[in-house]
Amino acid sequence: MQLGLIGLGKMGGNMRDRIRAAGHEVVGYDRNPDVSDATSLEDLVSRLEAPRTVWVMVPAGDPTRETIQQLSEVLDEGDLVIDGGNSKFTDDAVNAELLAGQGIGYLDCGVSGGIWGKDNGYGLMCGGDDELVERAMPIFDALRPEGPREEGFVHAGKVGAGHYAKMVHNGIEYGLMHAYAEGFELLMAKDIVEDVEGCFKAWTRGTVVRSWLLDLMVKALEETPDLEGISEFTTDSGEGRWTLEEAIELAVPMPVLAASLFARFQSRQENSPAMQAVAALRGQFGGHAVQMLEGTPKSDVHRGAEEKSDDTGAKAEGRQGGGDESGTQDLQQH
Repeated sequence: MQLGLIGLGKMGGNMRDRIRAAGHEVVGYDRNPDVSDATSLEDLVSRLEAPRTVWVMVPAGDPTRETIQQLSEVLDEGDLVIDGGNSKFTDDAVNAELLAGQGIGYLDCGVSGGIWGKDNGYGLMCGGDDELVERAMPIFDALRPEGPREEGFVHAGKVGAGHYAKMVHNGIEYGLMHAYAEGFELLMAKDIVEDVEGCFKAWTRGTVVRSWLLDLMVKALEETPDLEGISEFTTDSGEGRWTLEEAIELAVPMPVLAASLFARFQSRQENSPAMQAVAALRGQFGGHAVQMLEGTPKSDVHRGAEEKSDDTGAKAEGRQGGGDESGTQDLQQH
């Protein structure tokens, strides 16, 4: 099968390699000419035989919307577009309607697997019409992990369902990561525990908390003992926020996700206004000493909070609502 693939960064480039290894022809386009097969979107389309299938793997938001708008102008009736980025599910109905006006099909596909997907395969969550899903199945089969299809691929439902499922997946991921993080801090705080890394490693076999995330935690501790020197500054991709917004809209209690998302916000503050208030109140009612900050606040993460210093430039990304580390036109997805 032929596939046009737009966006050849960390995820897209590896996906191109995996699809080719499965015997399919991939024509890739990226703004970086060093990795691109085609010189433009028009050139990419001209290299594909009708009916064409084009997979978009660029950052969510305006880059994806603009790419799909451009594709609506150069593709033909009967072609198919798949959005495999981390788009918000509400964008999918808009994209599908735009393309349907030109007789072009649309699928949304949440993709999980990160930088390891090239070798291990990607977890895929797809939304759209049955007929279009079946048409693209050779590509889905090439990307998913080996084994039963249902253990690496789901046709989750109508247009938008794939990205909705991926959004919830990432919300769960927030909570799992934070649970491991809290356990790490408690182990580090107890003086009788002398091998924190060993504790995590011992949990990787036979315990109920074993998971790939736990394996990655062990890997991180092996590479950076006690995580010494790693900044606590943590951004969020936006999907945790969207999941929480949906929980509020549907009256679904999600206290674990809420706590883990807010902890990320707190990691960006040098000084928390909320905790300033707590300290001041303790001073008022109990006469407890109130420690004063030296110097004046710097730029805000939000109004009132002093932004945590970070030499990596991550704080700017965090203020923008950011995403994960991105390649040329491509998001790294988890």
